[in-house]
Amino acid sequence: MMKSRLIALAGLFLLTLLGCKQNTIDFGSGKSFTIEKDVSYGKDKEQKMDVYIPKASLKDKDVFVVIHGGGWRGGRKSQLTDFTYDLMKKFPENIFVNLDYRLASSKRFALPNQTDDIASAMNGLEKNLKIHPKYILLGNSAGGHLAMLYAYKFDPDRKVKAVINIVGPTDLNDSGFKNYEDYAFVEKHLIDPKIVDSQTTLMDFGSPVHWITPTSAPTLSYYGINDHVVPLSQKKTLDSVLSKNKVYHESYEFTGDHLGWDQSSNGDFLVNKIEGFMKNIDKK
Repeated sequence: MMKSRLIALAGLFLLTLLGCKQNTIDFGSGKSFTIEKDVSYGKDKEQKMDVYIPKASLKDKDVFVVIHGGGWRGGRKSQLTDFTYDLMKKFPENIFVNLDYRLASSKRFALPNQTDDIASAMNGLEKNLKIHPKYILLGNSAGGHLAMLYAYKFDPDRKVKAVINIVGPTDLNDSGFKNYEDYAFVEKHLIDPKIVDSQTTLMDFGSPVHWITPTSAPTLSYYGINDHVVPLSQKKTLDSVLSKNKVYHESYEFTGDHLGWDQSSNGDFLVNKIEGFMKNIDKK
């Protein structure tokens, strides 16, 4: 009875809230999802998400929230659609959300808008599906940064079960990261100074490693050995702080540059490592 009710609620969410026809994606072997594109979770036109709901009970299912990169002021969720499909094949019983968020500009700060958008999307999903899940935040580049920062700093209710960080900047003070061609934008437009107390620098506030504690979410990281945007030193710093705080973590390197994480066999390697990482967390 509960299973039927949850499935019915999911269908109601997708039909009545969105007012459009359901679509289904079927990967075979019983791996099937109901999908809806561009679900609004806020009033801004950029506050959209693609929602993928498995054809199974929604009770006690974790939700993957996929967050694109693009230097905080560019990119779109469609860049990670194919990778989201690869994850769906590996985790066919989980809900997936592929997220767009409000992009930064010289007139609009990235933070707190973008971390607020993660919270709004999660809250909207819970309200409409009548669920209270745990979340796996997964992002690449700026999306990896947002996933870590949200989990370590902006998750007071501990909804985040795990973080999967792909080539995300974790220490904005790192001399290697200061070679990033848009570093001036990071300094001036990443963070609204109004949300930062006088005892904390802007770059410390925006650095995920600054907020790691012994209760931080388990984290898997993936960095390229030839990445000249987010250097390998970021991985070493993150690993060091997570180890110091005794937070469970795994980290891996791939041969390639900043965009090489899902190319060739790198993407397959990552998906398999994510599968193992999630199994290890569930054992703890």
